[in-house]
Amino acid sequence: MTHYEPADSFETPRFSDVRTFMRLPNTQDLQNADAAIVGAPFDTGATFRAGARFGPEGIRSASALLRRYNPSLDVAIFDHLSVIDYGDVPLVPGYIEEESYRRIEEGIKPIHRAGVTPIVLGGDHSIALPALRAAAAVHGPLALVQFDSHPDTWDAYFGQNYTHGTPFRRAVEEGLLEPSRSMQVGMRGSIYDMNDWDDAREMGFDLIPTDEVRERGIPNVIDRIRERVGDAKAYVSFDVDFVDPAFAPGTGTPEIGGFTSREAQEFVRGLDGIGIAGCDVVEVYPSYDPAQITALLAANIAHDFLSLIALFKKGAGA
Repeated sequence: MTHYEPADSFETPRFSDVRTFMRLPNTQDLQNADAAIVGAPFDTGATFRAGARFGPEGIRSASALLRRYNPSLDVAIFDHLSVIDYGDVPLVPGYIEEESYRRIEEGIKPIHRAGVTPIVLGGDHSIALPALRAAAAVHGPLALVQFDSHPDTWDAYFGQNYTHGTPFRRAVEEGLLEPSRSMQVGMRGSIYDMNDWDDAREMGFDLIPTDEVRERGIPNVIDRIRERVGDAKAYVSFDVDFVDPAFAPGTGTPEIGGFTSREAQEFVRGLDGIGIAGCDVVEVYPSYDPAQITALLAANIAHDFLSLIALFKKGAGA
């Protein structure tokens, strides 16, 4: 059996070779993989800034610094996982509902069918809907854990039902999610009216704004997430605008008053033990990202996702 892990940076420098996530092999060999990094370079769903199509490339570039062992979670990732960089799914810029959504779903679905866990690098947040379609087709309706400054449950933008502001409303309508097992954490900033958040709650989501997180404390909110998700299979969606623009300036719709990079890690690492069926890191805009600050954050969040998947497999005795 082939075991896939990063190139040895003691043997060849990190700045060499073609850019893949953590210098992993670029292959579509799902038979010998436990997890796969997948790019979805699509940003036609964006409503303000454009440029997230270059997010996967930026995240992969920043990830060259990452190493094999996660001391905070005490796990040597590649002792437990064979991981590949699957490359990017095909799509059609400018055509969201039919062509790109269909191609993203069809590109990710074989990964789930092979029993491999995808970590999708966006792209704007609209890519979460076809990623969820692919996951639910194999696993059934999923719990959602969403870290974001916006609930992304609007009904439409500019009269269009498919944008980066609508994926989770569509996912509920399509039966891809179990809202009663789902959490949305970190909402903040100006909104059109209170319905922006109330609509999500009426759909069944447990929505916790940033102000409430500050009142309750992060450990309390993590406990609430874990209790709500329980033993359900979960899809974890991390929008980098969850983090304050001081720490993540390279994003599409930044909102001040958010979390630090360290606090974001605390949230994600608190998901240890949850069965992750798939996840994404979205809304990285390299053109607005001086010194790769946001891309480095996103790469580290994806590294923590890999660590959680490794810990779950280790705990299962696999």
